Amino acid sequence: MHIAWLGKKSPFCGNVTYGREITNALLDRDYRVSFLHFSQPQGSYEHHEEYAKNHHNWSNCRDIPLPFMYKSQIYTIPTLKSSKVLLRSLRKLKPDLVHASLTLSPLDFLLPDICEELNIPLVATFHPPFDSKIRNLKSSTQYLTYQLYAPFLARYDRVIVFSEIQRDLLIKLHVPGDRVAVIPNGVDEQKYSPGYSNLKYQLQTKKLFVYQGRIATEKNIEALLKAWKLVDLGDDCQLLMVGDGPNRASLQRDYGKEHNIIWLGFVSEEQQRINILRAADVFILPSLVEGLSISLLEAMSCGVACLATDAGADGEVLENGAGVVLNTQGVTAQLKILLPLFHNHPEMTSLLGNKARQRVLERYTLRQNITKLELLYSELANNKQLIVKN
Repeated sequence: MHIAWLGKKSPFCGNVTYGREITNALLDRDYRVSFLHFSQPQGSYEHHEEYAKNHHNWSNCRDIPLPFMYKSQIYTIPTLKSSKVLLRSLRKLKPDLVHASLTLSPLDFLLPDICEELNIPLVATFHPPFDSKIRNLKSSTQYLTYQLYAPFLARYDRVIVFSEIQRDLLIKLHVPGDRVAVIPNGVDEQKYSPGYSNLKYQLQTKKLFVYQGRIATEKNIEALLKAWKLVDLGDDCQLLMVGDGPNRASLQRDYGKEHNIIWLGFVSEEQQRINILRAADVFILPSLVEGLSISLLEAMSCGVACLATDAGADGEVLENGAGVVLNTQGVTAQLKILLPLFHNHPEMTSLLGNKARQRVLERYTLRQNITKLELLYSELANNKQLIVKN
């Protein structure tokens, strides 16, 4: 089967990771993949370079640039001719199915018309984060995104979301329930697994707490930093901040080495990120809004005890003992109590790490989720064949 994938390759964000992991897994299963993404005309192949080095069927993937005026981690502004380039490319490629990992661009709204004209089944993965209880300004803004997209998502053949909460939200906004499929993010449990790491030795610390993600307002990072500064767990305990973003410079000024906080910045090399997680005792995600955090799943898969807010689907992932679920309100107060507990009780950290790993193996492996995706693809392809025959 030939899949035309429309997504992102830069700048780095969860959407980029999602597209990389899914398309590489499809290539492993001998699908043909054409990757259409917003790039300069010369294209960009770095997205699959590591895959190409180790896999014989790299020739099954084509890289097709679409013109743009601006793109960020949040949204993309295509050029006026991008829809014509997309239409022309799809007409030439003749894929069996188009899968759009939606990039929050105007092109998202034109895709149903384009694919209807070409008679190609259309699947969307809808990523925008949310707070299921709509409790704050950020989450209310995200809710408006759902309201804006819902009428257009209703025209897609299938819409993939990461949790039942997200599915219920779209159904309330009048997206037909039979078109919304829950296929959560998945992680390669063989790569992301418990193992040896010498990072603690390098950092000269006995305990390592880790945050990994964007350094941005919606991630509610200052609530974590305030709690860390207040509890003062001692010089044998470090908080490692992995990631970059608009709030990094201002936060780093107020929360630095004197508070046993290390700002590592963005880490592009995957094995280094795995080594960080293998060394971690506790992973903390204090977000106000989320979709389903891949970073959280990666930490869980490495056997790390996890604390995360119930924003988006993260609470659903950790429910019933796979981790500690925080309320998005009063994160600092909650962490002031929890951080010393995790510091002083390694047996609790070990137990929750084991439970986190088991939860991933049960529900969130990439292998299981790709199989679900394959079934969805086959169903849509078969439906198309029946329509053509009739």
